[in-house]
Amino acid sequence: MNILMNLTMYPLVSASDFKFTGNKGPPSTTGLYFAIGIGIVVMILIIFNVLRNKSSKSTVGGKAAPSAGPRAFSGLTLHRLTSDMGLDREQVKMLDYVMRSGGIGDPERFLNSPAMVDKHFKRTYKLIERTSANEEELNERLAVLFSTRNIIDSNAKGNVVTSSRQIAEKTPAVLTIDKTNYPTQVISSRGDTLIVEKPRRNMGGLFQLQKGRKANLALSTNSSKAFAVETQIVGTTDTPYGPALQLAHSKQIKKLFNRSFRRRQKTIETGFYFVQVDEKTKKMTVDKRRYTGNIQDISVGGCSMKVGIQVVPKQRLKLEFIDHDDSIVATLGEVVRISRSGTATIIHIKFLKVPRRSLNSINAMVYDYDES
Repeated sequence: MNILMNLTMYPLVSASDFKFTGNKGPPSTTGLYFAIGIGIVVMILIIFNVLRNKSSKSTVGGKAAPSAGPRAFSGLTLHRLTSDMGLDREQVKMLDYVMRSGGIGDPERFLNSPAMVDKHFKRTYKLIERTSANEEELNERLAVLFSTRNIIDSNAKGNVVTSSRQIAEKTPAVLTIDKTNYPTQVISSRGDTLIVEKPRRNMGGLFQLQKGRKANLALSTNSSKAFAVETQIVGTTDTPYGPALQLAHSKQIKKLFNRSFRRRQKTIETGFYFVQVDEKTKKMTVDKRRYTGNIQDISVGGCSMKVGIQVVPKQRLKLEFIDHDDSIVATLGEVVRISRSGTATIIHIKFLKVPRRSLNSINAMVYDYDES
């Protein structure tokens, strides 16, 4: 420190004290230049010393001192966390925008918290709606937002369900008894039995199901993971939500598959048309006759729909329904499977072509972003 103080005082020595002269001519200016150079060096040392002192004060016990606001994160940090996700360049930029616009300082904690991801993606959805200059820009930005959200969903580890006691309330499910499917919902998994809504007939009446009958309960979580529980009917009970079935708890959990996209249970009145395909030219023709059905669940990859007419596998359909903002959502799909729910026919449809605007509308519906 004394050396630093001496060097600090060094430029105060008069330049006239440096008299570098030769044998002939006026005094040289070399001494003045030398003094200026020394002054610059000393100032650099002072700045370095101040910065070093600030750095040492910013740590307490080897840990960074707490800051008033969220910590900034680097692009390298984000790249490390997303390198194995399969995000492209535009999706990484969108994820960066979601976090920075929300003041997220810890991207790793953010990506490991489904609640935070849902909250900030919904906030960004509203932000994009407010700040987009026109319809084209809006749909382009929302398409990137939702594609990013879907990839994060598909990479989510999620909790592994090992017992029916871990099933969350209000989880949509399909109860299968004697190869017949009944749409239902879990009311409670607490207590001695698993409580689910009692299935209803098409005309509104309740099914009378015998005690002791074997059953299979298929469910999917918000992280797009699907599983089934092998169980049996214990009895019936009344709940604040209406009549319900009591199922035996079970640890016989069978993993079904991981869906590519999040799916939402939602009843949507839908119009549909048969689409004929010319085998030679591959040209498609939409029939003029319109039929109606009710979508039971939907994702950007497909849907299941209850219909009252006969439909065969591989039949192509044009679907149309009204969105929350009174706009028309239209898709082209193909029937991949047919099942029964009581006396109703359920067709399972894979979407083949969805316009970008319709795709954004379906995503907003699935994630509840279109709700106020």
